[in-house]
Amino acid sequence: MERTKIVTQHYLRLIVASLVVGLVSALLAYSLKHLTEYFEHHIFNSIQKQFSPLFIVVPSIGITAIYFLRKYTFQNRKNKGITEIYKTLDQRKDHLPLFKIPSHFFNGFLTVIFGGSTGIEVSTVVATATIGNYAYEQEFSARTYKRELICAGVVAGVAILFTSPLAGWLFAMEVIARKVRKSLFVACTASALVSWVFIFFFDSERILHLEISGWSLTAIPFFILLSLLGGTLSVYFTLLVIYLKKLFSRIKSNFVRVNLGAITVGLLIFIFPGLYGDSYAGLREILHEPTVMPGAALLLIAMALLKPLAAALTLGAGGDGGVFAPSIVAGAFLGLTVSYVGNTYFGTDLIPINFAIIGAAATLSASLYAPFTSVVLVCNLLPNGFMLLLPILVCCFISLVVAKLILPYNVYTHDAYLTSRTD
Repeated sequence: MERTKIVTQHYLRLIVASLVVGLVSALLAYSLKHLTEYFEHHIFNSIQKQFSPLFIVVPSIGITAIYFLRKYTFQNRKNKGITEIYKTLDQRKDHLPLFKIPSHFFNGFLTVIFGGSTGIEVSTVVATATIGNYAYEQEFSARTYKRELICAGVVAGVAILFTSPLAGWLFAMEVIARKVRKSLFVACTASALVSWVFIFFFDSERILHLEISGWSLTAIPFFILLSLLGGTLSVYFTLLVIYLKKLFSRIKSNFVRVNLGAITVGLLIFIFPGLYGDSYAGLREILHEPTVMPGAALLLIAMALLKPLAAALTLGAGGDGGVFAPSIVAGAFLGLTVSYVGNTYFGTDLIPINFAIIGAAATLSASLYAPFTSVVLVCNLLPNGFMLLLPILVCCFISLVVAKLILPYNVYTHDAYLTSRTD
């Protein structure tokens, strides 16, 4: 009886702590999301209207600012992103220091608003995980609940970014916790509930505004083809990130490393402005104004292949970010390519938005090794995305199998790939 009472008290404290961690993490994610969107939009539009060659040098401004912040404000302490979360979960004595909250907040913000071709998702994940770790250190719950509180922070962070508490819940369980137990379920659910309330009152706008009208069985062969290509695209992205990180780490001069990567990204943005920042705006523009000009297939496939390259160069140069936005955007452009080629050259009647969404989900699934998270997250990108639930679910698993066959899973390689770095 006494043991039952103690367990109940521990769970009550865990629920309260998870609710607080979820609320604080939601506020952080909300502020980072909307500040980044606002400044990214205004800087991009100002440059495009006044003097577009500035795109070549703008990424250098953001990554150079990050370098000096790390050197002087954060005293050369390094950010290794999600890898550090895994380390602190595996070794209870290791903790995520509080400086990682402002460090990742400002590094992610500066990277994206100045055109670094990544996103703020991994920066948000690490910052919110640090909030959970801090709550654990303050003994707001039992000393056995470190993983639970870290995951509670991550749930809220991802939920706010993609207006989906369920996506945050699944990401925390699939990618961060990597296990299931009652206490994790309780903590993540409490945080998801706080996130749901926050989204309901403050931020229910989706990343994409188009609606799905349905899908046809005749598109299934093309969905399968897209799944195979999405898995392959994710492997291409993985290898690019790992190779370019190693390549840039060999450059001793910080000036050369930062500017070589950042100016290369700037040149890509100058040629393809849609690569600027997280590229959600560029994707929205293409979806609302379908490309019908000659050579459109080449433009679409170029965007699909260059987005991972630009993201890998950004990370190699010292920018902050991860694989969410690049995988979603590159996969969406891959899907648009498949639908365009099918409709233009094979007389099909494929629906571009369907293929963009399925391509995004398939590529993200293979990149994260998290099919359930990818299904829910991508379905929440637009108002009625769950109309595509069945084909997205099947395609996510196919793309994941393809990625594993091409590049067998290695936990250290995969963790390095997910990492956001400002070394």
